[in-house]
Amino acid sequence: MAESQFNPAATSDLDAFTVGKLFERLFAEGMALVEETATYLDTRGREQAKSLPREASLTYAAWSMELTTRLMQAASWLVMQKAVRDGDMPLEDAQTARYRLTQDETMLDAAAQRGRGLPDVFLDLVERSEALFERLCRLDHVLYVETGTPPESPVTEQIETLRQAAANGAFDPLAVWQRGAR
Repeated sequence: MAESQFNPAATSDLDAFTVGKLFERLFAEGMALVEETATYLDTRGREQAKSLPREASLTYAAWSMELTTRLMQAASWLVMQKAVRDGDMPLEDAQTARYRLTQDETMLDAAAQRGRGLPDVFLDLVERSEALFERLCRLDHVLYVETGTPPESPVTEQIETLRQAAANGAFDPLAVWQRGAR
């Protein structure tokens, strides 16, 4: 994946998102899910895994690693958003491809595993973590990918021409509009 270019418009979208109550709730929800999952996997889940049938045990082992990886990615993304908001990380760094969340891998289908020997508590955690990760991927796309690609239209082109002219100090509205009419 190519690196994103710095986009000043993304600053306002990100600021609006991270200073709001939605972000605070999402951050708290994400971190609570990370903690709840870690506690389960280290205690009750470990005990339950010992008594699983062979096939369920293999699925549990593979899925618990994937679950942990996804939740760590989610937690890292949330912490990064907070760091940008608090001024501890430059937005330019946060916009690079290495910090993007994408759903390149197939999601874990907990519903398909119900009744096949895996603990319901584990499957509930899988479903919740997949839903969180999917939401964060969509937010990442909206905040960092969509903001970098304005729609192609004559109006957008003229607005960009006006911005550039204003930024260069050579703002002549008539000249800008006359060039657009040719």
